[in-house]
Amino acid sequence: MRPSKRDELVQKALKIFYRRGFHATGMDKLVAETGISKTSMYKHFRTKEELILAALRLRDQQFRNWLTRRIEELAKAPEERLLAVFDALDEWFHQDDYASCMFIKAASEYQDQGHPIRATSAEHKRLLADYLHDLAGKAGAGDPDKLARQLLLLVEGAIVTAYLLGPDGVSGDARAAAAAIIDRSLANGCLPTK
Repeated sequence: MRPSKRDELVQKALKIFYRRGFHATGMDKLVAETGISKTSMYKHFRTKEELILAALRLRDQQFRNWLTRRIEELAKAPEERLLAVFDALDEWFHQDDYASCMFIKAASEYQDQGHPIRATSAEHKRLLADYLHDLAGKAGAGDPDKLARQLLLLVEGAIVTAYLLGPDGVSGDARAAAAAIIDRSLANGCLPTK
């Protein structure tokens, strides 16, 4: 099924925002790069910020679906999946179009705590933390909340480091740190639930 004009616009805008940023990408640039007229854009989105929110929602859906599916392909047991997070990230870091995290970028460009773009970015990170919390609980972590927060810190640090300093070795270092944290948490936990 062919995507609607609105869906096509969001998909193209996502790629442009990811590559160029949000404030640096005006409506004229979007028109030029998407091939979709300004009239058509405003038919679907009243403002650029509405288009940004739609692009962020699409990116959230695509990224979390890819990440969870890839982790499930790489590992079966919950404790193994906690480490497979870093294997999946390594694959992402080595993609030709890797340009860090769209949500970190969005939050840095829209710094007002109450702004919907910042809130959407924070929600993405909360959903990742929830996923890690679920895995930590299934693995038998003594404190799944704490383990999820610690792993999210390693994930976010790896994302930024891979972008700024290059991807080689970053995921492996983060994975090694995660293994030590996971081992300690599981030693203090209970038996994993099946």
